Amino acid sequence: MSTPDQRLADTFVALAQSQGDAFDSAGFLTKLAHQSVEVLGVGAAGAVLVTTDENKGTQAGASHPGVERLELDAACWLEGPSYDCHCAGELLTDSALDEAQARSCWPQYSARAQALGFIGVAALPLRSQDESVGALVLLRKEPISLSADVLALGQSLADAATVALLRERELAKSRILTAQLEHALSSRVVIEQAKGILAVRLGLPMDTVFDLMRRYTRSHHLRLTDVAGDVVARRRIPGLEEM
Repeated sequence: MSTPDQRLADTFVALAQSQGDAFDSAGFLTKLAHQSVEVLGVGAAGAVLVTTDENKGTQAGASHPGVERLELDAACWLEGPSYDCHCAGELLTDSALDEAQARSCWPQYSARAQALGFIGVAALPLRSQDESVGALVLLRKEPISLSADVLALGQSLADAATVALLRERELAKSRILTAQLEHALSSRVVIEQAKGILAVRLGLPMDTVFDLMRRYTRSHHLRLTDVAGDVVARRRIPGLEEM
C-alpha cells in the first residue's frame, strides 16, 4: 500500500505527464478534481478552465457529476466561487454556503451546492504569474472549515495543473503554426511547378506566366493554389492559356 507522501508525489507526476497529441483538457480537469479529493480529503472538487477559444468556451471537470454541471452553469450565471476566483486571480478562502454573504453573492450557486449536500466551499486560482486561466473549487460536507495547510497544498496542485495546461496551449499553437507553414510551403511548391509547366507550354518567361495565373484567378474568383494544382495535374483550364 502506498504512503500519503507517495500518493502525493504520484499526483504531481500524473499532472506533469498529461501532455501529448491526444491531450484532452476536459479529461485533465476531471483528473485534477478527483486527485484533489483524494489528496486533500475534501467532499468534492471541480476544476474550471476559461479558454480563449470561442469554440470551446468554459470547460469543467469534477469528481461529482452534479458539481461539473454546477460549475458549467455558474459560468453562464457569471457567479460563484470559481467565477470570482478566476476574475480576481486570487484565493477565495473557505466560506459557508448558508451564510448571508454567500447567498447574496452567489444566490443560484449557493442554493444548488447546498441541494447537492455541500455546506462550504473554497476556490484556488489556476494561475501563472499574472495570468489566470480558471479555478479549482473545493467543496466540503463537514462542518470544519478547510485549513490553511489544505488550501496551500491545494494551491500547489492548482499551480502544477496550470503549468500543464499552459504548456499544452503553447504546444497546440506550435502545432497549428507548423501545419500552416507546411501548407504554405506545399502551396508554394505547387505554384512554382505550375509556373514551370506553363512557361514551357506557352513559351513565356516565368514572371509573365505568374502574372497570367494571378489575373486568371482574380477574374474567375479562384484560389491560385487550386489553379496551380490543376495545371500540375494536367487538367484543362478553359481560358487560362488564351489570356
